[in-house]
Amino acid sequence: QVQLVESGGGLVQAGGSLALSCAASGRTDSSYAMAWFRQAPWKEREFVAAISWTGATTYYADSVKGRFTISRDNAKNTVLLEMNSLKPEDQAVYFCAARYGTVGGRDQNAYVYWGHGTQVTVSS
Repeated sequence: QVQLVESGGGLVQAGGSLALSCAASGRTDSSYAMAWFRQAPWKEREFVAAISWTGATTYYADSVKGRFTISRDNAKNTVLLEMNSLKPEDQAVYFCAARYGTVGGRDQNAYVYWGHGTQVTVSS
């Protein structure tokens, strides 16, 4: 199993930047794909970004493309989500997710392991 812990959430003004980190622990000796999802109040959880085991393949939601960047450091078992030009509609609880395998994709049902989430608040 893989345990995931997110950090880096907080309050930021619109137009600002924030970086989220997800630390993985447990059985991290096998390849695993990772992703970020988010859930705003009264909305369903939605895909944000995903990255393959090697980092060579990344996917982004159209709403964040060009503003967010996902990356990973397998030596440190961490995944980062750098968020720039934040908008009020980016406000949500952000979840890190993982699944064993080299590529995860956009489907949240493909991910088995989830963190508890970190709150991102964007003030206008």
